[in-house]
Amino acid sequence: MDKILLGHGSGGKLMHALIREHFSPAFGIEGAGDSALVDVPSTHLAYTTDSYVVTPLFFPGGNIGDLAVCGTVNDLAVAGAEPLYLTAGFIIEEGFPLTDLKKIISSMAAAAKAAGIRIVAGDTKVVNRGKADGLFINTSGVGVVRDGVSIAASRIAAGDKVIVSGEIGNHGIAILAERNGLSFTPPIETDSRPLNSLTKAMFDAGGDIHFMRDPTRGGLATTLKEAALESGCCIRIREASLPVPPQVKGACSLLGLDPLYIANEGILIAVVEAAYAESLVAAMRKHPDGLQASIIGDVTASPEGMVLLETGIGGSRIVDMLPGEQLPRIC
Repeated sequence: MDKILLGHGSGGKLMHALIREHFSPAFGIEGAGDSALVDVPSTHLAYTTDSYVVTPLFFPGGNIGDLAVCGTVNDLAVAGAEPLYLTAGFIIEEGFPLTDLKKIISSMAAAAKAAGIRIVAGDTKVVNRGKADGLFINTSGVGVVRDGVSIAASRIAAGDKVIVSGEIGNHGIAILAERNGLSFTPPIETDSRPLNSLTKAMFDAGGDIHFMRDPTRGGLATTLKEAALESGCCIRIREASLPVPPQVKGACSLLGLDPLYIANEGILIAVVEAAYAESLVAAMRKHPDGLQASIIGDVTASPEGMVLLETGIGGSRIVDMLPGEQLPRIC
């Protein structure tokens, strides 16, 4: 049998065989209960959930499976938590190739191992052909918030520095290229990766991190605008300091896109007190996921709720949220 059948979601022998032969061994799940019993070393928890409907399911450097794991891990990590456990729900279309499902499951297991977390429970549903675009994945995750850590936009203050951990725009352009049959030299791959090891290194370096976020849908611009609105401060960034890789810059120029709005899946934004910024960037650059970390801007008291970009020619422009869909279905 090499295709998913409606019977794989019926609750009977086919579904149990699918779970027993593919999901359980890949994720190390024991037993067949609907809930996982796990040990939690703290009562101060972070919890997140997300759904992944990216198209195409496979793209340069990754697929919907490892993207789902990394995205959920990162949402916990930038909240100041140490991710521990994930659950995964699969909505699978009738006729979906079992070989593709196995690749996706395997990539999820590898991503979970790389992040040092466990996928402890899940669910599968099979829908009629044409009703799920192949495969959708929903994930939830829980983690323990580190002692003394408080990550919130309300803590952003005038004088703070804005840091980005790496290059921007790779994920969105990789998806766009695969979807439209475009090729670039060198190839553009997704930056999807778990960031919890990097955030641990950042906290271990000491200092006070006021705010962190991973700039996924809507890109750097939308994430910074959200932070400015929530904090009531003005965030000023410098075009010359933005780490935009040449191939992303070229693709955006060719297609009329702005790198600030392109989705990312493997970088973070941090806002920290100024006295700590240089040492934090130095610590981040010692980590393989933060080699290109840089300070890209500052926080001022006014104009409130604004994001301003200092351009390369000495002017400035207002940066607002993404008004609509620039790149649909990127996660």
